[in-house]
Amino acid sequence: MDINNKVLDNPIDALMTITLTVNGEKIDIQTASTEKLVNILREQLNFVGTKISCGIGRCGACSVLIDNELVNACFVMAYQVNGKSITTIEGLGGVTVDEVQEAFLTEGGFQCGYCTSGMIMAVKYLLALNPNPSESDIKEALAGNLCRCTGYGGIIRSVQSLAAKKIGI
Repeated sequence: MDINNKVLDNPIDALMTITLTVNGEKIDIQTASTEKLVNILREQLNFVGTKISCGIGRCGACSVLIDNELVNACFVMAYQVNGKSITTIEGLGGVTVDEVQEAFLTEGGFQCGYCTSGMIMAVKYLLALNPNPSESDIKEALAGNLCRCTGYGGIIRSVQSLAAKKIGI
């Protein structure tokens, strides 16, 4: 959809230019002020690892880090991210996979993969705050992320394995 037509369809949506840093790269884009961040990431910037599922903040599939805070990208509007730094699943790792991604691969922390990017972002945030979380801490940190395939056993095992490795157990 042409962005200008979108604004004409909803005249309260003013076009604005926002500057944000995504995965370390500074980007200027023009978008509707109330466009959801998840749509900007996927449709305008082609960061499709951030998934759209519920659209109402219940599933966590769209989880990203904004200024190092875990946020559901379906709740955030364009005007709210002007000047912010965003990390998506594509921003983890680099040439090799991130340690959280590696733990998920090693311990079977995913099945269909749809929720995985949001889960990994939530785990990344958890481990930044608490490098040695208990099982209860892990469950609490993942409470905003839904998975209908795994039953969470592999996900919890992934976090526990990585935490143990990081602290040398």
